[in-house]
Amino acid sequence: MKLHEVADDVVETDVLVVGAGAAGLLAGIKADDMNVDVAICSKGLFRKSGATVMSTGGMEVAIGHGDPTDNPDVHFRDTVVGGEYINDQRLVDVLTREAVERLVDLERMGIVFERQEDGRLFQFAPGGAHARVVILGDLAGSHYMVALNREVMRRNIRVFEEVMITNLLTTNGAISGAVGLDIKKGELIAFKTKAVVLATGGAGQIYRYTSNPVQNTGDGRAMAYRVGAELIDMEMVQFHPTGLAYPPERRGTLVTEAVRMIGAYLLNNKGERFMKRYDPQRMELAKRDVVARAICTEVREGRGTEWGGVYLDASHIPEDVIERRLGVTRRKILFLTGIDLAKEPIHVYPTCHYFMGGVRAEPDCSTKVPGLFVAGEEMGGVHGANRLGGNSITTLIVFGWRAGISAAKYAKSVDYKPLDPSEVAKERDRIFGFLGRKDYIHPSKVRRELQEVMWDNVGIVRTEESMKKALGVIERMRVQDLPKVGVPDGSRRYRMDWVEAIEFENMLTVAEMVTRAAMFRKESRGAHVRDDYPQKDNKNWLVHTVIKKVDSEMKVWSEPVELIKLKPPNL
Repeated sequence: MKLHEVADDVVETDVLVVGAGAAGLLAGIKADDMNVDVAICSKGLFRKSGATVMSTGGMEVAIGHGDPTDNPDVHFRDTVVGGEYINDQRLVDVLTREAVERLVDLERMGIVFERQEDGRLFQFAPGGAHARVVILGDLAGSHYMVALNREVMRRNIRVFEEVMITNLLTTNGAISGAVGLDIKKGELIAFKTKAVVLATGGAGQIYRYTSNPVQNTGDGRAMAYRVGAELIDMEMVQFHPTGLAYPPERRGTLVTEAVRMIGAYLLNNKGERFMKRYDPQRMELAKRDVVARAICTEVREGRGTEWGGVYLDASHIPEDVIERRLGVTRRKILFLTGIDLAKEPIHVYPTCHYFMGGVRAEPDCSTKVPGLFVAGEEMGGVHGANRLGGNSITTLIVFGWRAGISAAKYAKSVDYKPLDPSEVAKERDRIFGFLGRKDYIHPSKVRRELQEVMWDNVGIVRTEESMKKALGVIERMRVQDLPKVGVPDGSRRYRMDWVEAIEFENMLTVAEMVTRAAMFRKESRGAHVRDDYPQKDNKNWLVHTVIKKVDSEMKVWSEPVELIKLKPPNL
């Protein structure tokens, strides 16, 4: 058997970047700087791919223009305290110290951040942090992506648009290639590569309500797991406090934290600014996990609106301020809800937003699988139990930059490994096996069931009983439903139902990781809230949860957090 007999196309490249958001594009750019051959795969459209383009917030950078007392050490402290002390402090140190250099690099690429009249950068204060978020109105993500896409095209880096990487290939435990589905043609591509950078973003689509784009189905985490990488803190899923609660068909759509940054109030059905009960000092700008939990509590205790949320009220803020700072957001909300943010309150409720847990990595973005690197939201450990607003973009930029350099250095140090055609054939059988199954279950049915089960049982508030229920459904789906999931045969071009079937297995794997890790951690910390263990327990649970595939089973264990620079008080 030869490779060309089982693959419709074979591509050779030194570094393969999987994902074309900001982290992936920067990884590709920096690898190209190292004079290696680079290819970038985007499951969606190249210039509109990933969650970065959807970002309306900014980037945390400690330059002291918004708060003269701010510096990288303060940024480090805010990030670790915000993460409830289970961050990988080595990663946080890199994040906070290199952010300033990367800000300068971004401006050199043409991203010009908003400034004050004296020329200093304008900086907002996100929940739980100092005033250090640099902004570009409320269209930050689009600006990043325009500049980075332009740079990729200027360099003539190869981009495989609408190609979904379905599995990674290893030889003697090290990365040797990958297999991808060309969605446009319905054909299989085998990639022969020395190094892979995973930058596929989050996995919000495992939940019923999410701010994530449809592509975020946990592909990277699932593929890394299958080739033996470790994942950490997968129970730590951030629910952004303000997703739309009305209208029902738009539930979960993100309402940027910037609305609260400029002074909007959160009100219950009695008209109370209820955050005074939960964080009287910071109020609406408390940490995201605190605000999300508070909103959930208000609704559970009967103080929510008729649409199952609370009110976000910006009507007291001068209209010119809203228009200047949040003009795009105002028009988006008006289009989606029929409500003018500047004149009346909107209904909001938390929405699945970000995965703090992810693939375990070193500060150079390498993993325990030789040749496998991660960047952006794919990387676990940076944010601990809760991410601060604005630190997501910083993570994409800092570690996307590092991952590209590290992957290129690795690629220069090794030779190509032979690809086993039988492994490519096995992957072809797996993904083409979804086509034309008799008595098939359509992927939309099982995906919706999984999303509902995760939202109801492993969502904002969890219990042992609810998570056991979810795990039972996940195990039943894997054994009984997955072998039956399929779509009708026919034209294979642009078969998005076929893509959804392939994604479903990844979603199942990530949902199981989240559930098993959440059952394992018997305390409440940050975004992980358990009704049956409501207290934080630093004595026993100042640990990372670690997940790895061992003998075809998902194993979970704990390892102590290294408190390199900062320890919790009274530890």
